[in-house]
Amino acid sequence: MDDRPSNGVLEEHRFPCDQCGADMRYDPARNEMHCDHCGATQAVGERDDAASAIRELDFRAALDQRLPQAEMEETRVVACPNCGAETELNPAIHAAECPFCATPVVTDTGVNRHIKPRGLLPFALDEAQARKAMTDWLGRLWFAPNGLQQYARKGRAMAGVYVPYWTFDADTKSSYTGMRGDDYYETRTVMRDGKPQQVQVRKTRWRPAAGRVARFFDDVLVLASKALPRKYTDGLQPWDLGAMVPYSPSYLAGFRAEAYQVGLEDAYDDARDQMDRIILRDIKFDIGGDHQRVTTVDTAIKDVTFKHILLPIWVAAYKYRGKTYRFVVNGRSGRVQGERPWSAWKIAFAVVIGLIIAGVIGYFAAQNQGTY
Repeated sequence: MDDRPSNGVLEEHRFPCDQCGADMRYDPARNEMHCDHCGATQAVGERDDAASAIRELDFRAALDQRLPQAEMEETRVVACPNCGAETELNPAIHAAECPFCATPVVTDTGVNRHIKPRGLLPFALDEAQARKAMTDWLGRLWFAPNGLQQYARKGRAMAGVYVPYWTFDADTKSSYTGMRGDDYYETRTVMRDGKPQQVQVRKTRWRPAAGRVARFFDDVLVLASKALPRKYTDGLQPWDLGAMVPYSPSYLAGFRAEAYQVGLEDAYDDARDQMDRIILRDIKFDIGGDHQRVTTVDTAIKDVTFKHILLPIWVAAYKYRGKTYRFVVNGRSGRVQGERPWSAWKIAFAVVIGLIIAGVIGYFAAQNQGTY
């Protein structure tokens, strides 16, 4: 479907404080809007239209570009020239720093037409809590440079970013053919040390198998960003999707939101791969026995629905001694992933200490042999 930049009216969301007029931001610790200028607070969504329920959208209708216009929006985005991340910006902002790699970027006036988010997980950790989780994680890495941990603790603020994901629901029914293997044992006589000895030899008896399995998939999660390595975002799971709330711009106040770069159709291919792996596991369980061979699988899939959601991640990108280190923190649970930094001095010191210990052990072992 066409979700490339196009001309149109941009949606702009501002949340001015009733008391002083300054922009309010969402405070994860209090789960409310907060004004840093005068300290006033306000309930989340108080200024928004009534949020609709988090409902699924029809996948086929989206591919055929038959989604209602109300499900689409246009936002102003900036693309990082270094890592390629596309993040949404307030129209009043004309320069920024990429939250994923710390590269300075200058915005343009392009807009991105895309499917609106249906739901999101609000940040539960504030920046101080996320920074502590990151520095604690660095402190547990034995060979990490001490300077990097200190730099991260005192360095620039982490960026709170809502990262785009797709979720898919689908009803599947699969028929299969294969083989079931059941182990049995035969007693054989073998010669060991010149003496006959009976041993049990395992063998497998195979027989044909066929059947059907069915599974309804709910919220198969697919990353829609290309800015972060998949191994990092996968390492942040699990996400408590049961706590997801209907999308409201209030939750984005004070944070950045990344525009999705993985289109709906490509995301569905990823979701199908995930489904197929689970279906294969179901088939093997259905076949039973000690071993399974799956020859054919024919899956009928219907009622495919999807939604675009945003998940909260704290991001830190530090340039330390000529190298960029990136760390990401799950904005709900505090799980941390990132580049593992290595200190050449610590590694060299550990090698020297290891050689000294090995030498001491070898010396005393030689001394003990000499006493006999």
